[in-house]
Amino acid sequence: MITIRSILFNLLFYLNLVMLLIAAIPTLVLPRRAILGMARLWGLTTLWLLRVICGIDVEWRGLEKIPPGGVLVAAKHQSAWETFALITLFRDPTFIIKRELMWIPFFGWYARHAGMIPVDRGAGKAALSGMTAYARKALAEGRQIIIFPEGTRRPAGADPKYKFGVAHLYAEVGVPCLPVALNSGLFWPRRRFLRFPGTVRVEILDPIPPGADRNAFFARLQDQIESATARLIAEGGHNVDAPGATYMPETRRG
Repeated sequence: MITIRSILFNLLFYLNLVMLLIAAIPTLVLPRRAILGMARLWGLTTLWLLRVICGIDVEWRGLEKIPPGGVLVAAKHQSAWETFALITLFRDPTFIIKRELMWIPFFGWYARHAGMIPVDRGAGKAALSGMTAYARKALAEGRQIIIFPEGTRRPAGADPKYKFGVAHLYAEVGVPCLPVALNSGLFWPRRRFLRFPGTVRVEILDPIPPGADRNAFFARLQDQIESATARLIAEGGHNVDAPGATYMPETRRG
């Protein structure tokens, strides 16, 4: 049943995405909030499809910790799940994304119109300078900047590989950083089409105030996210991708 449900979900996921990409064309000449509204609709409809077809629920913890206005959101990245689900949490979000994604037809057009922040990973210090300039502008507008500190998806339970760019950005922009832990990789594992039933748990952790030494911040951020993520993984079951691990779904009512 997991295979059948996963196939059905993937078909409807891409069909829904294509329909929304087409429906969003008029937003290219409308204010930014229009395309962000379509992105939020994409997130909500995908979460609904996951719940109805795959039996994947979501539990949000710590939402009261989200501060108003501009903030740097540093989230664990295990799956494609958080790329759409986190959009639903914030009023005016923007993501730091690979510059190459801006070249994709439709997606790139919308990302540019939505004010996403491109970063050229091969440009070294110049990339950091450009990212910081974009980030300062977004924060001045009261936006929430979502960054994945590891830069790419990591399997649930894998050793962390945080990049120092998040510490550079934190030190330069002078706003609180909101760490986010999650266990999405248990149920939407990377590079697999299977979707396993269970509850994705997302926990908003205590904000880190601005002004800390960047090295101290970097260590604190990693410790907070990884400690909470390990706890959420233990609550949800064993990881399907980590070497030597097996998937043991949590017990579900009904």
